[in-house]
Amino acid sequence: MIQVRSVPQSLHRELMKRARALGLTLTDYIQRILEREVGRPPAAEVFARVAKRAPVSLGRPAAELIREERHARTVP
Repeated sequence: MIQVRSVPQSLHRELMKRARALGLTLTDYIQRILEREVGRPPAAEVFARVAKRAPVSLGRPAAELIREERHARTVP
């Protein structure tokens, strides 16, 4: 069981509004939020995994590739 005290009234109202919009109880809505949050890895873990990967060679600077793509999207 988890209890959260001293939740600001404005936050409580917004949570209730969002729960109602989804046809959920406040408890079910907050449980969904917690499950989603715990279901994804922490940012530090993601960054650590990315740092361990081998570098990718694009052959050209990334900024150049981005400029070309932007230009291609704006030219009819």
